[in-house]
Amino acid sequence: MDKHTPEQRRRNMQAVKNKDSKIEVLLRKALYQKGYRYRKNYSKVYGKPDIVFTKEKIAVFCDSEFWHGYDWENRKADFKSNREFWIPKIERNMERDKEVTAYLESAGYVVLRYWGKNIIKDFDAVIFEIVEKIHARRAEMMISKR
Repeated sequence: MDKHTPEQRRRNMQAVKNKDSKIEVLLRKALYQKGYRYRKNYSKVYGKPDIVFTKEKIAVFCDSEFWHGYDWENRKADFKSNREFWIPKIERNMERDKEVTAYLESAGYVVLRYWGKNIIKDFDAVIFEIVEKIHARRAEMMISKR
């Protein structure tokens, strides 16, 4: 049984952002301060990645645990109300994430996906990994130009 009235639930769900979440903004600010320029929620790239380095063909996704099914096999049992809606919805999100990743990789992109809690917990490691991928791709591009 839902703990909220339908109106409270409606307001809660309307408040959920699909872009510019705290974890995305945190990541973007750090990258920008380090001098890296990117596109955010770039609609010209399939799947509208949260952060895209277009020249290097790197797509970064900041996945929230709820919407993208973190620890899904254990969390699925937590849904008590409206299971027939939520379980297929989140499973479809997970499926779509795999489709987007496969498509982008086949188009030559490096796809980096991070769980929101990992961005917060291992922030420096996440930034380091993204920066390393940027430098690796730039090196590859320099070699291929020769």
